[in-house]
Amino acid sequence: MQFWGRSEFALEFGDYEVAITVPADHIMEATGTLQNEKEVLTKTQRKRYEKARNTFDNPVLIVTQEEAEIAEKGKSTGTKTWKFKADRVRDFAFATSRKYIWDAMAVNVNGKTVMATSMYPKEGNPLWEEHSTRAVATTLIEYSKLTFDYPYIKAVSVHSERQGMEYPMICFNFGRPNADGSYSDRTKKGMLGVIIHEVGHNFFPMIVNSDERQWTWMDEGLNSFVEILAELVYDPELFATNPTKEITRYMAGDQSNLSPIMSQGDYVKQFGPNAYTKPAAGLYMLRQTIMGPELFDYAFRTYAKRWMFKHPTPEDFFRSMQDASGMDLDWFFRGWFYTTDVTDIGIKEVKLLYLTDKPNEKMRTLKEKYKRYFNSLGDLVYITDNKEDANPNAMDAYADGKEVPAYIYAVEFEKPGGLVMPIIVELTYADGTSMRETYPAQIWMRNDTSVKRVFASAKEVVSIVVDPDFETADVDTSNNNWPRKASTKFDTFKKKMKN
Repeated sequence: MQFWGRSEFALEFGDYEVAITVPADHIMEATGTLQNEKEVLTKTQRKRYEKARNTFDNPVLIVTQEEAEIAEKGKSTGTKTWKFKADRVRDFAFATSRKYIWDAMAVNVNGKTVMATSMYPKEGNPLWEEHSTRAVATTLIEYSKLTFDYPYIKAVSVHSERQGMEYPMICFNFGRPNADGSYSDRTKKGMLGVIIHEVGHNFFPMIVNSDERQWTWMDEGLNSFVEILAELVYDPELFATNPTKEITRYMAGDQSNLSPIMSQGDYVKQFGPNAYTKPAAGLYMLRQTIMGPELFDYAFRTYAKRWMFKHPTPEDFFRSMQDASGMDLDWFFRGWFYTTDVTDIGIKEVKLLYLTDKPNEKMRTLKEKYKRYFNSLGDLVYITDNKEDANPNAMDAYADGKEVPAYIYAVEFEKPGGLVMPIIVELTYADGTSMRETYPAQIWMRNDTSVKRVFASAKEVVSIVVDPDFETADVDTSNNNWPRKASTKFDTFKKKMKN
């Protein structure tokens, strides 16, 4: 398929033996195992690297900043040839310079030692010396938990002023402090994010080798999802996020400027949200809200292990997730990946009902309507929507010492949006306590627009909220509350723009 500049390459696996001759004062990292360490590294560098191979807590400097600054002032007339060998990789890349500071540390990946390393000029410090290799190590550990044990011998992060790009075992990442060495949280977050993301590409698509030219989301989206989890481990405060809430602005946008995730990469509109953040948000929702972390992680690992060093299609991913979990997820994949539909679930009506012992025909009808929710009601106990006829003690003869539901709330939920999602409901009582219920997406099986649930309680309910933690990417929260909250200027503006 012709390369048009956006959807990246899809390559076959190969074995590489490479010899690269550079000035003698250069150092180098590359895809593969260095074959002639004694020929190209000094005795001091070899000793330091050997120490790094046995150091799992902090990076060890192999080339210090002071040594790199001395090296960059000169220019060697001699040469060295670096030799690398790599098996089962889909590409080869290298970085070489006399300016590089070089550090490394060992990473324990399920009993196997893998090297995390970084190369960077003095312009990257102190940010890179403090964080780059540690971020590489975290990435290898966390991605291996979610997929498979990292099979290569190392992962390298190389500083590049304005680039983020991945290759097998080596990647190039931006993130530079100010000239005086200071940096903002934004700069730090950007650097850590790109390092974790690009190192993560070793798993998708360097090993689980999907065709990014055709299905960009299969490596960018899956990688962005696991990146979120790894970032939260590295710095939970800096990377505090709610991907499902953040994606709603994009999803609620002009439908004529949106494309389904399953569109071919060169033709999607809004490439970043489409290929990166929406797939990642969907998988985050699938893990946190729909499947639960334990079941999702098992299914996701199954997919990754099945398709190591192979070429999966989207259908292979969908089938593996369902097969391994035993869950029917067609409804989710169809809506989230094949359409641009949105989530919008709200409260249409809340009707307050009461227990009574004063029967009339309307009450008999109400009791019949809601009988499946109150199978234990006695024959002489009825339900009324007239507060004046209420008798909280009407059920005392049948309560047998149990708490009597003096308050009964018949809630009708509506679904103006096209996407099917679970309904998450939080009830807050007058005494300040709360209770949460989650109804799976199958609640919409028999009625795609409206469903009802009855909540009976001995305590008065003062508020009902749908999706209180913004877990389902609901694009319009103005209908999520009972009693209704007053519309804000932003809500009014949104509705105006939507119309």
